[in-house]
Amino acid sequence: MKKAETIATDGWRAALQSWLDSPPVSRTITGLILVNAVTLGLETSETVHQAAGGVIRVLDAAILAVFVAELTAKLAAFGLRFFRSGWNIFDLLVVGIALAPVGEALSVLRALRVLRLLRLVSIVPDLRRVVEALLRSLPGLGAIAGLLILIFYVFAVMATMMFGDKHEEAFGTLGRSLFTLFQIMTLEGWADIARKIMEDMPLAWAFFIPFILVTTLTVLNLFVAIIVNSMQLLHDEDLKRETVTADQQLVELIAEVRALRAEMAQGRSPST
Repeated sequence: MKKAETIATDGWRAALQSWLDSPPVSRTITGLILVNAVTLGLETSETVHQAAGGVIRVLDAAILAVFVAELTAKLAAFGLRFFRSGWNIFDLLVVGIALAPVGEALSVLRALRVLRLLRLVSIVPDLRRVVEALLRSLPGLGAIAGLLILIFYVFAVMATMMFGDKHEEAFGTLGRSLFTLFQIMTLEGWADIARKIMEDMPLAWAFFIPFILVTTLTVLNLFVAIIVNSMQLLHDEDLKRETVTADQQLVELIAEVRALRAEMAQGRSPST
């Protein structure tokens, strides 16, 4: 009896999982997220808020109710396995923030409601793949970030010692030097800064150009290279997984064909 009940429970859970993962449900949730993005954006307009604030609030609450119902269905379908997926936990936190009470003391939570739009990342496979690649590249990015910090510190100390006396606004302290060098790394107005320094020190270009070459054109490109490499590895793993699945299906098909041939050879009709 208990075994039959267990089979029945697994049956409806499997059916619910299949329904939740079906394309129509995924497309519906994606569409609601996009609609919710529009409604949250309209709430920032005072004119629209005065004209249709009530309608927007009702629509926002209805969409949030659908999200809650979807997560409740997932919890029922997957049970404790729901929490094994980082994306499920992410969705739960985002929707939970949206359900938190909003008052003057917790006004920041009202702004955080826009985080529910990030659910689009967990729904769309391509976006999810990009985020997974970024997470995988964190160890390598950490090493390069450490190298970049070291380079910044060395150049900032040098800049403070060399330019701090005559250009206190940009290089008067170590903190100012770090900020100015960060601006130079982004190539935002770096030529103006360099020319101003070169008016007093003509050879200052010998400091700025190597710094730009090392940070902007080398280290930052390493960040891009690691992220691209992580995405390629993830893509290769997906292809390998699909190949293994296809091979398993082929083996099962061959086994079924052999079984049918054996039955036919023995003079029995093929089983359904």
